[in-house]
Amino acid sequence: MPIGRILGFLATALTVTGLVHYYFWARLVRDTVLPPPWRALLTGLIVVLGASLPTVMILTRLEPTPAMRAAVIPVYVWMGLMLLLLFALLATDAVRLLTWAASAATSGGQLQDPERRLLFRRTLSATAAALAGGLGARALVSGLAPVGVKEVEVPLARLPAALDGTTIVQVSDIHVGGPTIGRAWLEELVRRINGLGPDLVAITGDLVDGSVEVLGHAVAPLAGLTTRHGVFFVTGNHEYYSGAEEWQAELTRLGVKVLRNERVRIGTGEHGFDLAGIDDYNSRGMAPGHGPDLPRAVAGRDPSHELVLLAHQPRHAPEAARHGVGLQLSGHTHGGQIWPWGFMVRLQQGFLAGLTRVGETLLYTSKGTGYWGPPMRLGADAEITRLTLRSVPGRAA
Repeated sequence: MPIGRILGFLATALTVTGLVHYYFWARLVRDTVLPPPWRALLTGLIVVLGASLPTVMILTRLEPTPAMRAAVIPVYVWMGLMLLLLFALLATDAVRLLTWAASAATSGGQLQDPERRLLFRRTLSATAAALAGGLGARALVSGLAPVGVKEVEVPLARLPAALDGTTIVQVSDIHVGGPTIGRAWLEELVRRINGLGPDLVAITGDLVDGSVEVLGHAVAPLAGLTTRHGVFFVTGNHEYYSGAEEWQAELTRLGVKVLRNERVRIGTGEHGFDLAGIDDYNSRGMAPGHGPDLPRAVAGRDPSHELVLLAHQPRHAPEAARHGVGLQLSGHTHGGQIWPWGFMVRLQQGFLAGLTRVGETLLYTSKGTGYWGPPMRLGADAEITRLTLRSVPGRAA
């Protein structure tokens, strides 16, 4: 990844982290006028928590040992709580604004009694903290729960009748290298995938958060996947933070076919379909020769054959529809991972989760199989997706 992008990302992350924690201090300490001992303690805690985030992100990249991963779990949990607390406090600010507007006509825009004003501010802050804590506990339980299997049937107009019932098991956004996602976690995932008896396995990006040197041993269980037609992979944005070309070589060594702006034939002759895969949406310039190129992937194909596309980010779907893709499989969004973040994800991607139609193309967006950052999920459970392809009667040979 170019050094300029890394420095720009770090500068943005540090600025946002600092502003968010200053906002926490303003609402929880300054506005509540805590007595000196509590004021100093809470101020110190907010400073430590704010500093812990960039520190841990750097340390885990340098030395992500099992002991380090265990030690940083509380910091990653704070990352999730930070998001929930931010939204809770913003909600209380909306309440403050409405209260001010309601009282403006009768009392000049504020509660007249100073003690009542202070009690009001303290009540709002305490409510926000309690709400964030409760939701955070629920999110932690959900994030660490066993991953469920989601069954999805997909009707495809050009799928040969002989292939009706073909199953694709999709996993996405595993993020090996996270606080609790290592070799043992992946071994269990491989066991469960094999138990589903898939015809094909699709890994739609963001498999890792670290280099081959550090995480190669943890990813090795992928060699144990057993399918009829193979295991296929496309890059996600996180592969480009971790050495995309090195991971391409390592996955190939493990028997995983990496699709880089190319397609393969699944099945034989007329009793088959095309499977294509493209580089991540943001990969251009992040590694030599990388960048999504769907026209190249589909060039020269027979348009009467069904076409399934693997693309990490769902926002490729409008382009996929223009190139005759019948089904696009994507991830990236995590389904928002922690509510209400999904609203922002949908604004940025255009899609969040589940099966959607874009023109003549069906798009399936996975909520992800692992997690990024905090081991927490709220309103967006992780999933192993088994897609069963169905031939539409009378539409396919």
